[in-house]
Amino acid sequence: MTDNLQPLLVHLIELRTRIVRIAAVFLVGFIACFAFSEQLYDLMVAPLAHVLPNQKLITIGIASPFVLQIKISSMAAFMLTLPHTLYQVWGFIAPGLYAHEKKLILPLVLASTLLFMLGVGFAYFLVFGVVFSFIVSVVPASMQWLPDSGEYLDFAIGMFISFGVTFEVPILVIVLVRMGFISIAKLKEIRPYVIVGAFVIAAVVTPPDVVSQCLLAIPLWLLFEAGVLVASWLYRPPQKTIESAP
Repeated sequence: MTDNLQPLLVHLIELRTRIVRIAAVFLVGFIACFAFSEQLYDLMVAPLAHVLPNQKLITIGIASPFVLQIKISSMAAFMLTLPHTLYQVWGFIAPGLYAHEKKLILPLVLASTLLFMLGVGFAYFLVFGVVFSFIVSVVPASMQWLPDSGEYLDFAIGMFISFGVTFEVPILVIVLVRMGFISIAKLKEIRPYVIVGAFVIAAVVTPPDVVSQCLLAIPLWLLFEAGVLVASWLYRPPQKTIESAP
């Protein structure tokens, strides 16, 4: 019985070590980001503040200014320490992989980080401008629109996570193919369902306007196609040899 529990205890200790490392690095990143929380706030609200008449958002909670800076610093620290976090995750699962699969850890960590950052940048620089311009265009002249900082921050973080995760689709496709969970032929077969699913996901996580939904659904579909293309290039199933008749 003790021999059976030994491998489990080793894995639990390894998991605890990885989590502690992630938390420690995140804490250092959070402290560093909190020192610049005011500048990070200005940067975060810039897309919305730009379309407002007074270029300022309001906040109504007593502790809201401090809580907002905590949230912004946490989000910034998460993005700053993402490469280390992904490396620890991959490092935990690496012992269960083959030697040729372990060689993919560093490229996957770098690619995952880059794609997540691209997703966040896509939302910040393109999607936010479209969404907020649309909202401003439908505000009646008799209405004073005063966006709340806390509500905006929750919206922005949700969009960042949605687009960041969406841009990870090629990595997911490549990993599934490399691990043998799905074939290239099957991925091509389910393409119509992926396209429909992309628009369903976009309708759920984006504001209720067609433009912003398309700005998520179309990249999601294209990223799926990119993943299939790269996986087809990296993974070439062995061709069957035709034996000649004696």
